[in-house]
Amino acid sequence: MPLDFTAIDFETANGSAASACSVGLIKVRDGKVVDRVGWLIQPPIGHDFFQEWNTRIHGIRAEDVVNAAGWIDQLPDLVQFAEDDYLVAHNAGFDMGVIRAACQATAIACPDYSYLCSLQVARRTYTLDSYRLPVAAMAAGFEDFHHHDALADAEACAAIIVHAARRHGAASIDELAVSTGSRLGRIGTAQAA
Repeated sequence: MPLDFTAIDFETANGSAASACSVGLIKVRDGKVVDRVGWLIQPPIGHDFFQEWNTRIHGIRAEDVVNAAGWIDQLPDLVQFAEDDYLVAHNAGFDMGVIRAACQATAIACPDYSYLCSLQVARRTYTLDSYRLPVAAMAAGFEDFHHHDALADAEACAAIIVHAARRHGAASIDELAVSTGSRLGRIGTAQAA
């Protein structure tokens, strides 16, 4: 199996996991980036307020998403882009939690995906003082990106996975998970216990 996956990153409007306000997606085929897409999201009602702290981190304001489509309208685009890939995210519990919470907040089914956390992989691949995304990405040779821009963060995450797979001699996400002792997670109706 080739090293195929979709790296994903969300930014949120506030402390609610359902408050996705932007997403970045990077498609990787055989260890190479082949497509990228990102967009703003209007968070669901009740989760749509923008906290100053979050805005200070990513720069997205309420007025930036006024004309953006909401989660219900955008989830099909996300699923169409990711297809049946493994999803990969840095601190994947957060990003998978965003998908779950946004689906719950909008009363739609959470899509089924297996996922791998690049943070776990980085911890088992590099010896670093910090495993924050910019530091781990630098260890993978991916530098000078705009941290907290969802598309740039997804690309940094993809770079970590590709570099780690080479370092471990892993030809697929499954092999990388095994060689690093990282757990493959699952979201959706087939969610693992």
